[in-house]
Amino acid sequence: MNAKLLIRSATATAVCLVFGFLGIIALQDGLDTWYAALHKPWFAAPESIFGPVWTIMYLLIGVSAGLVWSKGFYHKWVKTALYHFGFILLLNTFWFLFFFGLREPLMALLAIIAVFIVVLITIKWFKIVNAWSAYLLIPYAVWVLYLLAFTFEFWRIN
Repeated sequence: MNAKLLIRSATATAVCLVFGFLGIIALQDGLDTWYAALHKPWFAAPESIFGPVWTIMYLLIGVSAGLVWSKGFYHKWVKTALYHFGFILLLNTFWFLFFFGLREPLMALLAIIAVFIVVLITIKWFKIVNAWSAYLLIPYAVWVLYLLAFTFEFWRIN
C-alpha cells in the first residue's frame, strides 16, 4: 500500500466516521424513549450489534472511497464516483435524523430507499475506477437493504 492510498483511505474513513457520529447524535435522542416503546419487526437485530456493524461499514466504505480517490481527483470518473459517495453519506445521515431524531419512519423509509439507489449507482461508478472499491461497497449495500426492509416493516407495524 503506497502512502497516497493510505492517507486518502484514512481521510475518507475519518469523514465517514464523522458522518457516523452525526447519526449517533440523532440516535441518542430517540433510542431510549421513542424507539424502545414501539413494536419492532420480527427480524430486528439486537441493538448491541448496530454500533459495531456501522463501524465496520464506515471503515469499508472509507477504504473504498480511498481506493477511488487515490486514482486522482482530476479525472471526471473519479469525481463522479466520489460525488455519489458524498451523496450516500448525506442521505444516510438523513435516515438517522428522520428515524431517530424526528421520529418520522416514513421519511426515514424514503431516505433509505434513496440511499440504496445511490449505493447501487455508486458501485457502478466505483467499479469503473477500481473494481475492489466496488466490491468493498457490497456489504454496505446489503446492510442498507436490511435497513430498508427494517424501516419499512417498522413503519408498517407502528
